[in-house]
Amino acid sequence: MTLLQLEGVTRTVDLPDGEKLDILRGVDLEVEVGDHVSIVGRSGSGKSTLLNLLGLLDAPTTGRILFDDEPLESLTGGRRDRKRGRDIGFIFQQFNLLPGRTALENAMTPLLYASGRQFWNRARIASEMLERVGLGHRMGSMPEKLSGGEQQRVAIARALVRGPRLILADEPTGALDIDTGASVMKLLDDVAEQSGAALITITHDANVAALARRHYRLDRGVLAPVDVRRVLALSESTPGITQ
Repeated sequence: MTLLQLEGVTRTVDLPDGEKLDILRGVDLEVEVGDHVSIVGRSGSGKSTLLNLLGLLDAPTTGRILFDDEPLESLTGGRRDRKRGRDIGFIFQQFNLLPGRTALENAMTPLLYASGRQFWNRARIASEMLERVGLGHRMGSMPEKLSGGEQQRVAIARALVRGPRLILADEPTGALDIDTGASVMKLLDDVAEQSGAALITITHDANVAALARRHYRLDRGVLAPVDVRRVLALSESTPGITQ
């Protein structure tokens, strides 16, 4: 079952000198329920712009975005915001935890905008998610008392407390060492699989990208399938060759 679909999506911005800059060029992408997709690309390739479109934060210049077969353009601003808050979880390279708030209070933040049972049971839901990511013993800790890996786990818990159907991970291991990053990615993949959520990882690291089931490369605004494992094997056998 298709959850998210991009059809011929472009994104163009006007430059101060009157010229137009094409950031995305005819992007096609189909993400199934429970899918794990990685998108690898260098700085300046259009990854941030694509992330904003995937997260329903922005609209394409041309082309269509469909979520649950519903075109993005048919959603009013309020409906789009509610769908994004309910169905999409964001995990960023910078953890963006609130200073002066405990791990539990940070994980609860999205639930302050929920309604009904989710709102009234927010402390229980957040604490259960922190337990799930291995931080049950750190709920009362402030961000500055947590390691980088622990802070990222709080950020993951925060992204998952509302039960999103789509998880967008933007360079989720970029601020972590290799071992911690691998642990965090395994956790993220496991939690997404257990909950049935689709996971899209956007990264410059081919090792992180290789953990997904399907792999794409974004280069100069063009998205195309890529064999990340072959690229990794080539880079190992031929020093100096990278993704």
